[in-house]
Amino acid sequence: MFKSGLYIVSTPIGNLNDITFRSLEILKNSDIILCEDTRRSLKLLNNFNIKKKLISYHKFNEKKDLLKVINYLKEGKILSLISDAGTPVLSDPGLILIRECIKNNINVTPIPGASSITAAVSISGFDDKYLFYGFLPKTLNELNKILKELRNINYSIVFFIPANKINFYLNSFKIFFSGRKLLIAREITKMYETFYRYEIDKIKLTDLNLKGELTVVISKKINKDTFKNSKEIHKQAMKYLKKYSVKDVVELISIKEKISKKEIYKICLTIKKDEKNS
Repeated sequence: MFKSGLYIVSTPIGNLNDITFRSLEILKNSDIILCEDTRRSLKLLNNFNIKKKLISYHKFNEKKDLLKVINYLKEGKILSLISDAGTPVLSDPGLILIRECIKNNINVTPIPGASSITAAVSISGFDDKYLFYGFLPKTLNELNKILKELRNINYSIVFFIPANKINFYLNSFKIFFSGRKLLIAREITKMYETFYRYEIDKIKLTDLNLKGELTVVISKKINKDTFKNSKEIHKQAMKYLKKYSVKDVVELISIKEKISKKEIYKICLTIKKDEKNS
């Protein structure tokens, strides 16, 4: 038996076989299913012969219908929230409802499943530390303002981008993410699933003629100065290590040259190893 409360249920992002047994069980046991588009959700539910009361719950009515939904939950009903595809709330409606449930001590339970975010990152080949941003601003000024902040984050970054706007965003990526690599994931888990891999500086904007919603992953920032000046850093480290500890040398050079402590530490260890073997 499932206890009353709100269940955040992940649904397939394309291939219906990706739905979990647990997702099906909670949907079958729900009193009400909240969904973005009842027509799209019906296709999924009909495929698994699930007949439940559906309530349209999307970004245009989530504030207006919030009290009604909370009252259902206070009555002890089981409600499931699903999005059109994937894990709800991530760049989809639901956050306002979850906050209100927490405020009212109403049980909120995640039912994990398919996610285009983790699917794209898992095959990107990029660092597994990543920031999920979601949809970017639509105006150039706002976009450039956000990218200016994001460019200094040393993690992979994941965006959702409408395919018909991809060149608009790539144009700014070339400015703010120069030197990085990029993965564009299209139709994940579907028949025409495709992954495009590029170096941002070399991508030609006119090459892409895509449809739908894309998941885009940008690799972490590469500090070129660390590699360009490695000989100079090595020389400095040798000098400072005669007077200071490895920790102090790493801190000193990092502040002075504004480069990664990790790279300086590697150089210091190499120097110490060479001294030991000489």
